[in-house]
Amino acid sequence: MSLFDPMDYEHFAGSLAGVTLVDQWDARVAKVGGKVFALRTARAHDDGTSIVFKVAEESFEILTSIEGIGQAPYFAKRQWVSVSDGADLPDADLRTYVERSYRRVAKGLTKKARTELGIEIG
Repeated sequence: MSLFDPMDYEHFAGSLAGVTLVDQWDARVAKVGGKVFALRTARAHDDGTSIVFKVAEESFEILTSIEGIGQAPYFAKRQWVSVSDGADLPDADLRTYVERSYRRVAKGLTKKARTELGIEIG
């Protein structure tokens, strides 16, 4: 399957500890502790489906050099990328980046919040 498939996205993102999925900004948004770490868009006026997630500066440079991946609109510059369906990024790598985004955002939560949500950050 692929994270671009709505059910696969729901299953993968929803399997991470403390995650809630909400419909917001014409997208299915994945949050941990109330903070966004990924979203899946699928609007008719767009170029199709895309997955947006938070990245480190080094990853931003690497990812945005790939066809079909760019700066995510409306998000902090150089911290969020948008991967379009059809980008030259294997699904396994996409899952790894989304999980890294989750860990990055979860790490910013208080220890108490992480404990309450059942999140273990190694």
